[in-house]
Amino acid sequence: MSRAAVPGLPSRYPIGEQLPALYADDDLAQRFTAGLDTVLAPVFATLDNLPAYLDPRVAPADFVTWLASWVGGTDDPRWPVELRREAVARAVELHRRRGTRHGLVEALRLVLGVHADVRGDGGAVWSSLPGAALPPAPDTEVLVRVWPGRTETVDAERVRELVRALCPVHTSCRVEVLPGPPADEEG
Repeated sequence: MSRAAVPGLPSRYPIGEQLPALYADDDLAQRFTAGLDTVLAPVFATLDNLPAYLDPRVAPADFVTWLASWVGGTDDPRWPVELRREAVARAVELHRRRGTRHGLVEALRLVLGVHADVRGDGGAVWSSLPGAALPPAPDTEVLVRVWPGRTETVDAERVRELVRALCPVHTSCRVEVLPGPPADEEG
């Protein structure tokens, strides 16, 4: 998409109408300012619609990548435009939940279109009693089980890459790809 001169786009603020009365009937002045109106009309249209350019759900498709860079969102040009828009719109929420079970499940669903189940606490233990004995060392492994969602297959390598990127650094994550929902998840 181009925001260059758009043939036939009228200017909401014609310069010729704003000139002093002396130039109202001057053909050269009116033609000259009409040429400027043609150049400035897309600029005014863009500025008048600036809020729409900053909303990923309605922004022009080529702006979605730019908006993703603003919020540190994931943007893959191979994805459909609707998915790219949703990823940018939810980027802040996903960053806020990064490193949590819910954040990992949501990121896998949004980015790869798979369902996921995350087991394990990643090694967080504590005691609510002062002076109590230390709790046993936690199991630091997190099990991430995924199965197809939007698509019929799961790209295991892409799942592993995303899990490695989103799991806390102090944990080790194991990924299992399942053909369908786990037996204990079916209801």
